[in-house]
Amino acid sequence: MNNCCKAGGTNAKAFAREHDLMNVLALCSYPIEAAATRYRVAQFIAPLRERGIEVTVRPLLDGRTFAALYRRAEWPRTTAALAAAALRRVADVWRARKFDAVFVQREALMVGPPLVEWLTTRAQGRPLILDLDDATYVRYVSQSYGRLGGALKWFGKTDELIRWASVVTCGNRFIAEYVEAKGARATVIPTVVDTDLFRPAQPPHAHDAPVVGWIGTHSTYAYLETIFPVLQTLAREFRFRLKIIGGRERVNLPGVEVENLPWALAREVADFQSLDIGLYPLGLNASSPRAWLVGKSGFKAIQYMAVGAPFVVTPVGVCAEIGAAGVTHLTAETPDEWHAALARLLTDEHMRHTLGARGRQHALDHYALPAQADKLAAALRAALK
Repeated sequence: MNNCCKAGGTNAKAFAREHDLMNVLALCSYPIEAAATRYRVAQFIAPLRERGIEVTVRPLLDGRTFAALYRRAEWPRTTAALAAAALRRVADVWRARKFDAVFVQREALMVGPPLVEWLTTRAQGRPLILDLDDATYVRYVSQSYGRLGGALKWFGKTDELIRWASVVTCGNRFIAEYVEAKGARATVIPTVVDTDLFRPAQPPHAHDAPVVGWIGTHSTYAYLETIFPVLQTLAREFRFRLKIIGGRERVNLPGVEVENLPWALAREVADFQSLDIGLYPLGLNASSPRAWLVGKSGFKAIQYMAVGAPFVVTPVGVCAEIGAAGVTHLTAETPDEWHAALARLLTDEHMRHTLGARGRQHALDHYALPAQADKLAAALRAALK
């Protein structure tokens, strides 16, 4: 991870000199391997330090437990690890006394009521900054744990945290509108990447056939499944290789050349750079009602644009607003639209390069890390006031 920070809308060093040092305890559910922790918290440590804010990150889970979280065969060990992690959170409650404010990324504990947040903020009087990159206030059925997961999740927790928060940092305007409707103060900070790291491959990769790819997690794999029939139809008409990284299982699509890879932090940027066409389907299913999809941050679109990869996305929520359809990417909702959009990109290399270059420039113009660090620093300081 590159912790360097360029000057943003303010002069970072001058800002640090003019303000007292602020110490923030950041409580995250997941370790650095999770995108929410990596890109909503960890990548801001160095930029915020330059702005006079010191952040100490305390994840609930370690990397091993996080990797095993959705493996049914490891549920007994995972349950024991979660119980041990909850006990370790007690130390964080005591530790919070030494900090000026507490920053909570979604929730301090993955199950149960917001007891940790109450003890660290309400009982101890520390200002709470809540970060919501997803619509965690929407009820859903867990794809791994089913109704049991829903029963343990305590869905009303997010609304309680919103009421307690001095400021809520939101991944998009739809979440911010929900927060403001609850009477809380919201600041929109999209999930972004360091565009010095996420950049087009140099020299560009040369493939004998276009690589169409998807990079995601166990919980988002169901979206990709919604376009499998389209990909099978396309494979009978055009030659391409389907690259799937981070799915739940090894995918075997008859008639489609598929490359399956596990997700790896060390390979993350290179994996995005390897794609000629990115996939970003967001289809409705039982686990993802429309309100949940509307709250998605659109982060994958920003990652694709940063590396100069053209992509096709379902235009729902903020994903209908990121970039410019037809300029930086293409959109599709129905199977016919997905087929048409992907067929255009598979057969028109010039279009792929043009959309990719425009997407890269759009990411530089609108999703620069220093500008978002300025907004986050302002939100943290506002919490003290």
